[in-house]
Amino acid sequence: MKRVALEVVARKVLGKEVKKLRREGILPANIYGKDVKSESVQVPLKDFEKVFKEAGETGLVDLKHNSKVTPVLIHNVQTDYLGKSLHADFYVVNLKEKVRTAIPLELVGEPKAVTDKIGLLMHILSEVEVEALPTELPERIEVNVEHLSTIDEQVTIADVKAPAGVTILSEPNQVVAKIGELITKEAQEQAAAEAAAAEAAKAEAAPAEGAEEVPAEGVPSPEEKPAEDLPAGKAGKPATTESQKEPESPAQ
Repeated sequence: MKRVALEVVARKVLGKEVKKLRREGILPANIYGKDVKSESVQVPLKDFEKVFKEAGETGLVDLKHNSKVTPVLIHNVQTDYLGKSLHADFYVVNLKEKVRTAIPLELVGEPKAVTDKIGLLMHILSEVEVEALPTELPERIEVNVEHLSTIDEQVTIADVKAPAGVTILSEPNQVVAKIGELITKEAQEQAAAEAAAAEAAKAEAAPAEGAEEVPAEGVPSPEEKPAEDLPAGKAGKPATTESQKEPESPAQ
């Protein structure tokens, strides 16, 4: 595997003050490892992202610091919601000692079930934990899925072939990929039409806001009830108010 180089310098800005570094385009980081005293460092963000894009978390990086070159792996990269790096760790490795890390799984080939339009491919597990010497860590592990031909047929960790010198540590029964049921465009359109029809029926059943309720057949409305069944002033003929009464004739 190709090794890339990255130069860092000691960092004196710590804690919440590192926000100032980020505003200046500087990435705060730490160097740590087995039998290695942790040290705070910093690196131009653009330099780090260029190296990280090439090496990822499995590629060896020759870290230049204090006139020394140390082989490290990039670990624990923290990012913001836009994917911009906020902090990183450089893990010092011994090239003669095996390390444990996660390796991406890449599906290759088109399943027969997909070609025959029987089902669709579901990528369930995206990485696997492995152990290997730092110099033998692969960038990714390929998983062939061409043979998958029926619904629910799957590939598990037990089926994955590890490169020479690499030991897979993840549980063998974990599913990497499987064939799921095919949802056709026609089925999706039918489901959408049925949902719309149900909503329309529900809307018709509920009275619109502000609309008058229609009395049931055979039940008179308040206006149709006999006057004796209604309180004064509520019959079909309005009640007579004091101002509307005829004046009494003066006493004779």
